[in-house]
Amino acid sequence: MKANKLTKETILNYGVTDRQFPEFRVGDTIEVAQKIKEGEKERIQLFEGDVLKIQKNGIASTFTIRRIGANGVGVERIFPIHASIISEIRVVRHGKVRRANIKYVRERLGKAARIKERVVSKTASAKKATPAQSAA
Repeated sequence: MKANKLTKETILNYGVTDRQFPEFRVGDTIEVAQKIKEGEKERIQLFEGDVLKIQKNGIASTFTIRRIGANGVGVERIFPIHASIISEIRVVRHGKVRRANIKYVRERLGKAARIKERVVSKTASAKKATPAQSAA
């Protein structure tokens, strides 16, 4: 419990709690906008891929993304969640997986490496409003 409290204080000291990223899970396809500094210029580079794993460890929390690069070569990147180099995270689609770590995707190629899409339902209030509107 003490280590958890220490990391929460560390996060507050770094001032990165005000950043609001969307919730994503393992299997989701996300797009990470990363700040890249080249000389004196700064630009934003996008990295899109499937989330293989998420490690929650306070200020040291990370997530791993995998995409297929040029010539069919797999590229994996590990991003720290609280890093200032990440400017934005956007969820492209939600994946349906049954494991917390989908490293088995590394050995698969082509169609076998695809992840089924998970349909995200609307809020309960929106579901209740829809039948009432159709009956009226």
